[in-house]
Amino acid sequence: IASSYSSFTSILIAFILIKAYASFVLGSFLHATTWRENGMMVFSTRQRPYHNHLKQQQHFYQRPIPPTVSDYFSLSSSTGTTRLAASSASALNAYGDALFTQVISDVDDTLKSSGGVNIAGVALGGIDVQYERGDFYPGVAEFMLQISLGLRRPNPTPPNVCILTARAEEFKVALELKQDSSLAVAFRTAGEAEGIRGGWGLGPVLYGSVAEWIVQYRKGLRKFTNFERLIQQDPTGTIINYVYVGDTGELDQEAGETMLREYPTYCKAVFLHVVSDVPGAYVPVPPPKLINGRPIVFFRTYVGAALAATQLRLMTVDGLRKVIDAACVKLEKVPQNSDRWIDLIRDMERAEQVLKRF
Repeated sequence: IASSYSSFTSILIAFILIKAYASFVLGSFLHATTWRENGMMVFSTRQRPYHNHLKQQQHFYQRPIPPTVSDYFSLSSSTGTTRLAASSASALNAYGDALFTQVISDVDDTLKSSGGVNIAGVALGGIDVQYERGDFYPGVAEFMLQISLGLRRPNPTPPNVCILTARAEEFKVALELKQDSSLAVAFRTAGEAEGIRGGWGLGPVLYGSVAEWIVQYRKGLRKFTNFERLIQQDPTGTIINYVYVGDTGELDQEAGETMLREYPTYCKAVFLHVVSDVPGAYVPVPPPKLINGRPIVFFRTYVGAALAATQLRLMTVDGLRKVIDAACVKLEKVPQNSDRWIDLIRDMERAEQVLKRF
């Protein structure tokens, strides 16, 4: 037994040393800096951390960026909440609009909570501890659906949600997202409630690898390169545009910012779920910002995300109401003094100010 324990300890130490060395080398290569602030992972990268391959630059047609597009977007923050001006929707329209919008989403801490579980300091999916591991966030499926439907109604065939995940493809046997998974069922149920014929829900899934699980800095790069693979289904960007939804826990912001820098004519907006590894802590929500005239929106609840999407004209007012209703139903059995309700009520009060106009 002592011999087995000693071998296990040696392997664990070797694993930690390899991880630390690889993180240092790759972190220097990407010029990325990470730190923690109020329990939330924050990072900074240089203006263009990745560069497209020459072949890709020749293959994809890039429409010119409107020179005054940034004037349309009002950046402001109020007591840690995200607030957008209604005129910010002009920034999206300045690029023109494709026929369909496909939502691209991360899984852990974006669609459902990771629970903050980690092994030897390596997170198993994310850092969020506000919800139990595996819990779907209130209103998340309805938010994804309403973004997919957009403003064109009726829209009988919205694109399915594409998944960009850091989950290792080598562990696909255990981690594969199938059509009978709880995630696929949640999407399908939301689509059926909307009356969509033929089903709506889980689309293509693009995985990461063990390398990203060990070397955390590579997660953003892998998701971005998977995004480049995805947009090859419509190189012109006239049929399908994209909205990326991720979280602040695993370099999704880095991936999202790079999408907007490299492909602003394809990616319409980025939404980032603000998560924390500190139980019960107040988590400030950063103000929105622009990259190439495209918005990055930070949100604490999917009601807050739906509110911003409505103001950006990515979602109808009726869609906002449906997200609110679904979120409230999800928390019916949760005590009213829970921090989950506190966050939700805060965003519902903000949404109510918009709904009064209609």
